[in-house]
Amino acid sequence: MSGRHVQVAVAGGLARLTLDRPPVNVLTTEVMVELAEALREAAAREDVRVVRLDARGKHFCAGVDVGDHEGPRLGPMMAALSELFLALERTPQPLVAVAKGACLGGGLELLLGCDLVVASETATFGQPEIKLGVFAPPASVLLPRLVGPRIARGMLLTGEPISAAQASAWGLVHAVAPVDALDETADAFVERLLALSGAALRHAKRAIAAACDLPLRDAHERVHRIYLEELMTTADAAEGLRAFVEKRPPVWTHR
Repeated sequence: MSGRHVQVAVAGGLARLTLDRPPVNVLTTEVMVELAEALREAAAREDVRVVRLDARGKHFCAGVDVGDHEGPRLGPMMAALSELFLALERTPQPLVAVAKGACLGGGLELLLGCDLVVASETATFGQPEIKLGVFAPPASVLLPRLVGPRIARGMLLTGEPISAAQASAWGLVHAVAPVDALDETADAFVERLLALSGAALRHAKRAIAAACDLPLRDAHERVHRIYLEELMTTADAAEGLRAFVEKRPPVWTHR
């Protein structure tokens, strides 16, 4: 599954995808194609319960390659960007990103496309595209949904970066760690997810996505159907409830 710029390791229910394009892991069209393919392959594996997105070096990602915005390279770059965010959206397992250093432009957009984010306390987040005379397509869709239109306008229209503490306060980051404890914190965060039922995690993620764009009553009805007709037919749902009644740890089959 590994490519030239995306390293992949699968073990113990975890697929770990690592951006490997030093020094700042800029996203070229080639990198986006590789990452989308790695996500699709991880999504299709029954032995993968959680997907973790990392980056090698001091920085997560400083954005999309500016050169790929020019001339005949623009069309293929935008097609690769679209496919990458479709792959993120269609990944049924929880996606956990580990953010450090610069998380800018396409780097922040990658984090927005993940479900959960663990960040270094020195990480910085921003959408500086407006300063180059353009705007950020995926962030224009995702940021207003995650932090509300008012905050999203501030980030998208000024291009100014924010700190990890501010990102945490706005709900973009779920855990913040000292620089020297980032890997340990991320490992523990992921292990807590891996200790849960893979089936329950997939169905919970699906229910959240299904309800997001529906009117309230329709959303309740859709989620109730997922709960009754899909989740409650799994072995893990029966096991989890039975284990609680019997006052013992559950033994998950992840099905």
